[in-house]
Amino acid sequence: MKKLITERDVLELEKKGIKVLVKTRDTIITPLALDRIRFAKFTILEKEEIPQEQIHQSNDSNNNLVKRITIGSDHTGFKLKNIIIKYLIEKGYLVNDVGTFDENSCDYPDFARLVAKSVASKESDFGILIDATGIPSAIAANKIKGIRAATCYNAFSARSSRAHNNANVLVVGAKALGEETIKIILDEWLTTEFDRGRHQNRLDKITEIENEK
Repeated sequence: MKKLITERDVLELEKKGIKVLVKTRDTIITPLALDRIRFAKFTILEKEEIPQEQIHQSNDSNNNLVKRITIGSDHTGFKLKNIIIKYLIEKGYLVNDVGTFDENSCDYPDFARLVAKSVASKESDFGILIDATGIPSAIAANKIKGIRAATCYNAFSARSSRAHNNANVLVVGAKALGEETIKIILDEWLTTEFDRGRHQNRLDKITEIENEK
């Protein structure tokens, strides 16, 4: 059966903060919906239907909802961002793309702020940022209260940043890492739970520093 996407469907996605649309070869998009998609700068990905069993669910017993991820990049991370978006959607995550939407030169703090604000306000569960090295966007994102952005470069750093530091924004470098390494990092980071225990005490001390005037 062919799936019809209308303008109302697109508006509903916008209300949820989602600007990525997955379509199959059988999907029909109405002209009004297509106009709205272009106006709102949606990312359209073509793929086969995602099997229900692929939907990733949190291991947290208090939250069985699909994880919401806001992703952003500067111009150096634009191509990799689209690869990551497709990979995440195939895994069953809900993804909100806040830009950039082309390879024209732009400033990484703008997108770091958008992603960090989305996570800090709990509109998203996690954030992902991509720039050339993974360093400047982390610096910018960490200026937002409540954000723990971690630049990760292998599976160990990804796992540790979640288990020990409860990182809520992952930052990777498009010019520092290969595509397959980044996918390994994503898998480790998104499936590792915070260990709490002694690590919570250390995070509490970070919060105290953050709250100092």
